[in-house]
Amino acid sequence: MITDVPPSSGSAPDAERLRLAQADSGEQDWRAWGPYLSERAWGTVREDYSEHGTAWDYFPHDHARSRAYRWNEDAMAGVCDDRQTFCFGLALWNGRDPILKERMFGLGGDGGNHGEDAKEYWWYLDSTPTHSWMRWRYHYPQAAFPYDELVAVNALRRRDDTEYELVDTGIFDDDRYWAVTVDYAKASPTDMCILVTVANRGDTAERLHVLPSLWFRNTWAWGLPGGDRVPTIVGAPAGGTPGGPHAGARLVGEHWVLGQILLEGDGDPVPLLCDNDTNAARLWGLPGRSAYPKDGINDHVVDGAATVNPAREGTKGALHYVFDVPPGGRRQIRLRLTRTAGPPAATPPPAADLRDGFDAVVWARRAEANRFFDGIIPAAATPDEALVARQAIAGLMWGKQFYHFDVKRWLTGDPGSAPPPAGRRHGRNSHWWHMTSFDVISMPDPWEYPWYAAWDLAFHCVSIARVDPGFAKSQLLLLLREWYLHPNGQIPAYEWAFGDVNPPVHAWAALKVFEIDGSRDHEFLARVMHKLLLNFTWWVNRKDTGGNNVFEGGFLGLDNVGPFDRSAALPVAGTLEQSDGTGWMAMYALNLLDIAVVLAEHDHTWADTATKFFEHFTYIAAAAYDQGLWDDEDAFFYDVLRLADGSQVPLKVRSVVGLLPLAATTRLTARTLRRLPELHDRLRWFLTHRPEYAHVIGGRRIGPDGRGQRLLSMVGPEQVVRLLARMLDSDEFLSEYGLRTLSRAHLDKPFTVTLGGQEFSVGYEPAESTSGLFGGNSNWRGPIWMPTNFLLISALRDYAAFFGEDLQVEYPTRSGVKRTLDEIADDLSARLISLFTRDDWGRRPIYGAAQLFQTHPDWRDLICFPEYFHGDNGAGLGAWHQTGWTALVADLILTLRR
Repeated sequence: MITDVPPSSGSAPDAERLRLAQADSGEQDWRAWGPYLSERAWGTVREDYSEHGTAWDYFPHDHARSRAYRWNEDAMAGVCDDRQTFCFGLALWNGRDPILKERMFGLGGDGGNHGEDAKEYWWYLDSTPTHSWMRWRYHYPQAAFPYDELVAVNALRRRDDTEYELVDTGIFDDDRYWAVTVDYAKASPTDMCILVTVANRGDTAERLHVLPSLWFRNTWAWGLPGGDRVPTIVGAPAGGTPGGPHAGARLVGEHWVLGQILLEGDGDPVPLLCDNDTNAARLWGLPGRSAYPKDGINDHVVDGAATVNPAREGTKGALHYVFDVPPGGRRQIRLRLTRTAGPPAATPPPAADLRDGFDAVVWARRAEANRFFDGIIPAAATPDEALVARQAIAGLMWGKQFYHFDVKRWLTGDPGSAPPPAGRRHGRNSHWWHMTSFDVISMPDPWEYPWYAAWDLAFHCVSIARVDPGFAKSQLLLLLREWYLHPNGQIPAYEWAFGDVNPPVHAWAALKVFEIDGSRDHEFLARVMHKLLLNFTWWVNRKDTGGNNVFEGGFLGLDNVGPFDRSAALPVAGTLEQSDGTGWMAMYALNLLDIAVVLAEHDHTWADTATKFFEHFTYIAAAAYDQGLWDDEDAFFYDVLRLADGSQVPLKVRSVVGLLPLAATTRLTARTLRRLPELHDRLRWFLTHRPEYAHVIGGRRIGPDGRGQRLLSMVGPEQVVRLLARMLDSDEFLSEYGLRTLSRAHLDKPFTVTLGGQEFSVGYEPAESTSGLFGGNSNWRGPIWMPTNFLLISALRDYAAFFGEDLQVEYPTRSGVKRTLDEIADDLSARLISLFTRDDWGRRPIYGAAQLFQTHPDWRDLICFPEYFHGDNGAGLGAWHQTGWTALVADLILTLRR
């Protein structure tokens, strides 16, 4: 029985870094196989062929076990190749559920009182960037899973009620659950040792069915020309004597592109085979392609039906284990998943090594992972911080998913299927017909958000670069490629609406990744820059309606932050000029200026581009004041509604919208200006001939190196202290756990405005939203969000680099204690980190009042990374596995403890 090993010593070479180098150079494709299999393919846009875009109704959870997916697959603890030719996942059955547990259950937007919500508990405990070592954990109830109860109770709850979760049903009382752990260790890029451990945590003996499964993604049922070829999987004994050294069973797959793939397990499992084809008879009362369709294994195990192929052949197979486990006992399964031959494979594969060789691989990869992370996580980090950082990175690695979507084909339908409703040609994503995706992409959450989101991904890449800068750079470049970037220059937002407008943070992320990678990959920066020039032009042409350098943009990722939906038609005729939109664009211009400066040091032709973005930033930053976004009396930036008659209505909501202009800042050093005389001359010309811009470009100080430097900032030296006084006020934005997105002053004084005879208001809501605005699926009216906190902390460090110790402000406001901006950035980082780490009472704020998660030794160190956090007590909210941008906590730990 394999057990954990102690942390590695520092003497061995770092094998994981060697694998990364081999992958980046193309010598060995260590990234070819990974956890690229989604945890939810049902209820997604790609699988939705309905007339009105009702994805959760068109393809519900009840269909998932019986219906072949069109574009991708899903599973628990799943892995696949980077083209998703084959898939491997784990299925379980406790003998009481009505169906096999093959995928996670949860509620859609209409079924959950606060939007989509997974109703199960699983964790990503570990993963190296090449997936040479991975660990996944799931807690599976021993009683019948309460599907109907979860649906019924949540349906009765209103928006001002809490969500009804699985733990609330009492199903985990008395520890009556299975702790299921899956470990993966690669012997080679296409050879995985898999160790499945099932532990009975209850006080009575229990039986568990475990079904490691192998199948091929269905590419043959859609009527595409030349696409009707069907692969095969055959089940057989492993070839040894039962109970002997080679006892076990195997599934052998044959595919004309992949070749031969083997899944072999030890023990005495029974191979079960069916086809990854739709059970049309069950769903629609129609004949189907196969007599043994996709749910055949489910029906056979649960109901004893004759729904598996007696010839043990198909396109989906499982090795069926049945364990009787005493209380407190556990069982282990050793599996080997291996590509054993290229196409065509004429002979059966040899027996897999599931003994000493298996043990050696597992022990080695675990020790190598420990060594790799020893080199990533600073020694100054506490053990608890190191645990959080490692699991945050694991979540990022497990969040990489294969994403397949040909929008034109989706809009027009497949030859072998009924044509989609005609309205689809003019509905969702119809203007994105050029887009084709067939890539592994970092997702925000493999269940609640199993698709990429552009601004989420930019933040993911900053943390990913800490462990795998090559993958981080490839991700940023990917969304700028011709088959993603719209011909007009827009970056696709996310699957539900590619044309929505996300904040322009790609340039900022590219700079961060470039710096983390050692500031040496100028080719990467140049490739990014060429495409971002197109995107910046799209913003200028499309989102500056008045041509006055003040920008709109809509919700800009902040969902319900305003009094009305900023992406919908305004309640009155006019234009909404946005402080965040303008701040984002000022930041964008400075990011492009910084990139151009870096590139110009190697290729002087970029000097003119640097000058261009210096000027553009100047116009945008000054316009925010000229057009009334800055309120000097309140010392805050507000959105302004410019009505058709030219009058203005300031929307005096003190929210993160008014703080984001702080992020538009950079420094120009004397060295830069000396090396780029064109930029230096243009700056001097502006100061001489356009003195009205001096407040955004005129800050000048002597830097730590004794040389002069210039501050370019949308929030000038005169305004920054006043704005920080708002931001760092515990009665407004400053929480014990970071910065709130809405001032707590709106708790007692909600902002209200009457427009077009309707009253709109915004009040402080520290937890889940009680408003259905923007779908009601998230809340920016008080909770703490990681990405905006991260940006503002980064901005504080930029200001600190300019002002040094000469600028100190009260922190918290009115405390009488003054600190430097670097000290404040450190403290804000510590507050955010403390969301995840145990406090003096051993409790993690993210778990709130959930006693099971706070005190139980089997739960309390399993870390989730929620989408956002309660503005007052830090409890985790929203998506439970938002290990995309919430994984920024790892970057904060690495920076604070460096």
